Amino acid sequence: MRFESAYFGLIDVNETCTIEFPQGLPGFEERRRFLPLQNPQQRGLIYLQSLEDARLCFLSMPVQTLRPEYEIALTPEDRVTLGLPAGGTPVIGRDVAALAVLSLSEGEPALANLRSPVVIHMKTRVAVQAIRPDERYRFREPLVPSGEAVCW
Repeated sequence: MRFESAYFGLIDVNETCTIEFPQGLPGFEERRRFLPLQNPQQRGLIYLQSLEDARLCFLSMPVQTLRPEYEIALTPEDRVTLGLPAGGTPVIGRDVAALAVLSLSEGEPALANLRSPVVIHMKTRVAVQAIRPDERYRFREPLVPSGEAVCW
């Protein structure tokens, strides 16, 4: 299949790489099929391109890139949707992928949504946006803590 993206041009879509959100995403419930894309010059960033809307694309990155100790929290409903067994915590990188959706606005610091990551079952390619019931992480976590200089 080929898809014309507003941002990436014509894309060859390998169906085995697509992910499915059975309930869609909050605010985008009608958009269910996405293709994760990565630019070799931008390692670590993952674009979630809708295959139903050429102009809908989310910028994300693996949660463990931002917080190496990150722990996901799934509701029983999320587990059922993903097809994961009850009990135990799925391992990020082995059982599931977990992506923080990024928010970029001109003149504003870059932010990541760690409170409700996109969780993808790696075997079935089914995904949910898993909203944590606690406040361990925030919806708007800064990518770079303010006031920290980077020196080489």
